[in-house]
Amino acid sequence: MYETGRTVQVAQEMRNYNISLLGLCETRWLQAGQLRLTSGETLIYSGHTEEGAPHTEGVALMLAPEAQRALIG
Repeated sequence: MYETGRTVQVAQEMRNYNISLLGLCETRWLQAGQLRLTSGETLIYSGHTEEGAPHTEGVALMLAPEAQRALIG
């Protein structure tokens, strides 16, 4: 998901297959955080936290709007 446009493509596939919660591995993003897409999905991700780390590894959860309401924290 490190390539430009992959996040939007994954969100579109989630909608096509009617998936509410999707676990992603090898996202290759750095740091940790949360991102809300314009289409309504939320991406929670975690990767390398060291300064100057390579874009390898990393995991994420992508939640559809209905799954976000079930998330506590």
